[in-house]
Formats: sequence, structure tokens, C-alpha cells
Amino acid sequence: MLNRVRSAVAHLVSSSGTSSQRSKSPDLPKAISPPPGALETPKSPGTKSGNEIPAPQKTAETPVSFSRPTFLQLSPGGLRRADDHVGRAVQSPPDTGRRLPWSTGYAEVINAGKSRHNEDQACCEVVYVESRRSITGVSREPSHNQGFSFYYWGLFDGHAGGGAAEMASRLLHRHIREQLKDLVEILQDPLPPPLCLPSTPGTPGVSSPSQLVSPQSWSPQKEVTHDSLVVGAIENAFQLMDEQMARERRGHLVEGGCCALVVVYLLGKMYVANAGDSRAIIVRNGEIIPMSREFTPETERQRLQLLGFLKPELLGSEFTHLEFPRRVQPKELGQRMLYRDQNMTGWAYKKIELEDLRFPLVCGEGKKARVMATIGVTRGLGDHNLKVCSSTLPIKPFLSCFPEVRVYDLTQYEHCPDDVLVLGTDGLWDVTNDSEVAATVDRVLSTYEPNDPSRYTALAQALVLGARGIPRDRGWRLPNNKLGSGDDISVFVIPLGGPGSSYS
Repeated sequence: MLNRVRSAVAHLVSSSGTSSQRSKSPDLPKAISPPPGALETPKSPGTKSGNEIPAPQKTAETPVSFSRPTFLQLSPGGLRRADDHVGRAVQSPPDTGRRLPWSTGYAEVINAGKSRHNEDQACCEVVYVESRRSITGVSREPSHNQGFSFYYWGLFDGHAGGGAAEMASRLLHRHIREQLKDLVEILQDPLPPPLCLPSTPGTPGVSSPSQLVSPQSWSPQKEVTHDSLVVGAIENAFQLMDEQMARERRGHLVEGGCCALVVVYLLGKMYVANAGDSRAIIVRNGEIIPMSREFTPETERQRLQLLGFLKPELLGSEFTHLEFPRRVQPKELGQRMLYRDQNMTGWAYKKIELEDLRFPLVCGEGKKARVMATIGVTRGLGDHNLKVCSSTLPIKPFLSCFPEVRVYDLTQYEHCPDDVLVLGTDGLWDVTNDSEVAATVDRVLSTYEPNDPSRYTALAQALVLGARGIPRDRGWRLPNNKLGSGDDISVFVIPLGGPGSSYS
């Protein structure tokens, strides 16, 4: 049994799993349709670790499409160049006059060979939300005055295949739109949100918002803000996206999972939602404002241990929820060793018992930290088939699809053209810290006129090139000769002036 557990350290395997289901939101497509110009390639076998390249394998299964974000407008030849692990050319939208919303900058580069294709995906959209119904319960004719638009940016870092990232990049913003439909009138009303809405349009006796159960009817009461309604809509959208992946993973080859970093600009505020190890920072007048944090086995150790403690059946007979400074040896039975459990941030001593010889639920440090010796992120979408190698134990129960959402009010500050929100997958942050990103922001933007919209694309390209490095000594090296990032790298640069500024 111990040999079987040891083998899990370097392996990740996909097989069938189960997931709870919720009824789907209306107007959402059931399948993924490949974009025009997508390259058809054979389906790659599941990777057994994050750093191994799967061997080519012939298969008679339905091929899956390899594609890049549609806003890159890549030709078939461009797709092949974007898929080149040797040259690793940086890709950005063409400078043809049609720019991304807000003159957003974007750049990406494929990995150095860790996976067959670039498993990152990106999306940038302007989404119109029309009210599902009046909060009075009386249906009204469609009108442009009833809806609003939100701006949307998303980065999706796939693992064990690109299917989940591709699906999320196509559908997550639609789930957010569906969740916001009930809030169109509420969010544009300065009054506090009503506690209850009619269950069906035309409910007898309800003819105006004042007749609904309102916050003033309760004492004492919890304060519910408009911001919290948007946060809740985004959280629910992530869960619905994850459940859709569970339902459709077999029929549509939704392989692997993905981290998701999403920004929604709505009614003057930025909502930054993160599930995984991608990150976002604001650089404003030289100041660095973190807008997300990483969710890894180390940062979520106590949550994982608590779940293992409350539901030991999820650990089987192979894992322990306790953490030790190193693997416990059989010869140490009966001795007292340092440990910590789900309640502890410090360390204490305990007598080693037979159960402590099991493999720890959380092991490793830094980028090598793993849950059940398999996966290095603890939040994201997908991974419904993920199990411990040579075992039937599913890992999905320990992985959360819910993001942490942070809110930034753009109306509270007078932003200048050099104030930006930088989104990056972990390929950027593995080799670049916040201060280095801020220094690159200052260096690159200072060389462009404030009203030059190409400055943000140039900045995104500089960040990607700086993390990738240059080929030297059979690898990619940074100017300090340290290893550059061999991972997929994707970066958005969003100017905080917004759509109404003179320089966007």
C-alpha cells in the first residue's frame, strides 16, 4: 500500500467521477463549438504530472480542436506559429485599428514543451444584460432602458488538458450574464435591495417594489449591499460553470481543469474574481494594490485538513489529515514528533501512532506543494475525473470552484493613463514579483504618449517577454541568468481610465 501511495507523488490520472447537479440556466449552449480556423489535432493522452510531455499516441476517438482566443485573429499559419515550443513567439491582437475594449493590452506565449499545446485561454467581451423581469413581478416589453452592459476579461490556466479552460473561456461570462438578469433593476435603484422577490411574474397583490418584503421590515437585520449582490452573482456563475463541466465532460471531451481569473466592470466598479494561482495587481501612481491571492495547498492547508478531519472517508486508508515537517518513518512509532492539524498555525508535539505513517493530505512546499500527492492548486473549474494514481480516491471533493472576489471602486480615484490593472497566469508570477511588474509598467509606459492606445499591448508584450527570457544554454534564461518561465504565459493589461477616458 505504501508503494502505491508513493507512486502518486509524480502522477496525475483522469477517470470517471461524480458531481452534484443543478438545473442549467436558460440560453446557455450545451456544447463547445470550435472557432473558425481551429487546428484539428489528435486528442492528447492525460498527463501524469504537470512537467511531463505526453508521448504521441494513436487514437480513433473524435479529435478535439486546438485554438487560441478569437480576438488574436490568427490564420492557420499563425496558429501553427503560436503552437511552436521552440521559437515561442509572443502573440498579441493585430494592430489593425480594431482594439480590445478600453484599449486593453494582451500578450501570450506557449510553454517550452511541458504540454502539447498552450493550455491557457483568454476572453475579453462587452456583455449586455437585459432584465429577466420587473422586480414588481409584472413582465414588461423589452427596452434598452431596462438593461446594462458589463465589461469582462478572463484568463483560464488549464492543466491535464485544455478542454476545461476552453469551455470556461466560451461560457463563463454567459453564466454571469444569466445571474445578473434578476438584478438589473435592483442594481440601478439607490434603495437597499429587497429581501425577497416574487416567485413568478404577476404575483397577485404585488404591484410595486414598496410592497415587497424590504430590509426596513426586519429589525435587527443584516446589511446587504449592491456590491454583495454582484459578488454573489459571480460566485454562483462559477459554480454553475463547474456543474456544467461535470454534466458535459464525457460527451464533449472536457478534459482536465483550469484556474480562472476574471474581471467584471459594472456600474463604476471592478470585481476581480480568482479561483486558482493566477494573480491580479493594480499599479496606481507607483503604488501596488493586490487584487487577488493564490489558492494552493499551502495557503488553504487548514481548509483541506478540516475537510479531511470531518470526512475521513475521503482520505481512505491511504492519507492522514495531519501535517508533519517530513514523512514519518516506521522506526519512529511511539516517539514524539512535531505536527499540526486543521486548527493550528503553529506546531506542537504528539506521539506517533500507526495512522501517522499514512501519506499526508498536504505535502511539499512552494510550487511543489500538492493535495493528495497530485495537484498543486486548490480552487478552479473542472477536474471532475481526477483521482489519486492507482487508487479510486477522487480529489475533486477537496477542490473548490468558488472564487474570492475583491471590489475596486474606480469612481473614488482620479486615474491617470499610467494606472493599470495587470492580470497574469502563474507563468508570469513564477519568475516575476509585484515590484518587478510595477517597474516594467513605469519603464514601458513612459516611452509612449499618454493617448497612444498601443502602449498597453506593448506593456503586455514586455511582461511576457520578461518572464519568458531568451533561449540560452539549452533553456530559457532571464537577464540575471536565472531560468525563465517554461510555462504558458498570458497577460492582460487594463487601463483604469475606462471607456469614458480621453486616452482609452
